[in-house]
Amino acid sequence: MAKAELVLDCRNTHGEGVLWNAEDGRLWWTDIHGRKLWWLDPVSGKSLSIDMPDRVCCFAPRAGGGLLVAFAQELALFDPATGKIDSFYGFEPGNPNTRLNDGRTDRDGNFVAGGMNEVTEAADSSVIRVMPDLRVETILQGVSCANSTCFAPDGRTMYFADTPERTIRAYAYDPKVPTLGAPRLVLDMRGEPGPPDGSCVDAEGYVWNAEWMGHRVIRVAPDGAIDTIVEVPVEKPTCCAFGGPDLDTLYITTSRLGSSAERIAEEPTCGGLYAMKPGVKGLVDAPFAG
Repeated sequence: MAKAELVLDCRNTHGEGVLWNAEDGRLWWTDIHGRKLWWLDPVSGKSLSIDMPDRVCCFAPRAGGGLLVAFAQELALFDPATGKIDSFYGFEPGNPNTRLNDGRTDRDGNFVAGGMNEVTEAADSSVIRVMPDLRVETILQGVSCANSTCFAPDGRTMYFADTPERTIRAYAYDPKVPTLGAPRLVLDMRGEPGPPDGSCVDAEGYVWNAEWMGHRVIRVAPDGAIDTIVEVPVEKPTCCAFGGPDLDTLYITTSRLGSSAERIAEEPTCGGLYAMKPGVKGLVDAPFAG
């Protein structure tokens, strides 16, 4: 079994949403409940955190510079250099129990993000798609906790998990059509140590998924077979992404959210950033085209 090693002892409350920004050569991620954005330059080893006014749930670099940020209840454009935030869309304003959660750009540069009901866990949230002109459309409804959003290399399959269902599903995806195709079961995770959290896709079209409370990340073939298991030495892996100049390093964010003081004492680096080299390369997510 492969093992991930600690890269940065950042001790995030809830690290998530990790991605590689090819433009600046940095790995970026969010500490949702710590209300910070983080970046790491893997060449120099330099890292920095940016205080944010609200929880950043997921985000993406913009083609024109800056970031598209999904705060808990709104979408905004953010300039890290100046701190300027321009909000443009309120997420599910009629439902005070839901917030944005997991998201990633598709291969065409649209931003796809899903919500969660963090109060009752009811399946009453949705998945939205942000177009380059900042129009927002709903592409999936009836979601309890959106996770694992990622796209096949050709961009025509979207992988997705509603975490309480403990499955990863594949949807036929067309960036110009406002609905998804019928779902296909990829992996039933009810027998896995943990339910599915964040995912990414490698250059061979396999899905890498972080198992929440499972101490591991798995590589899943398009036919659903588990190809590789990566042991993570803390309980709560949250998301993964390929990064580094050669896109050959798998980075893994982790969490200490809800962990007891005893658990944190046993795993003092929980909430840290971990990494390993799996022998395959990843793909760079397209920047948000808006």
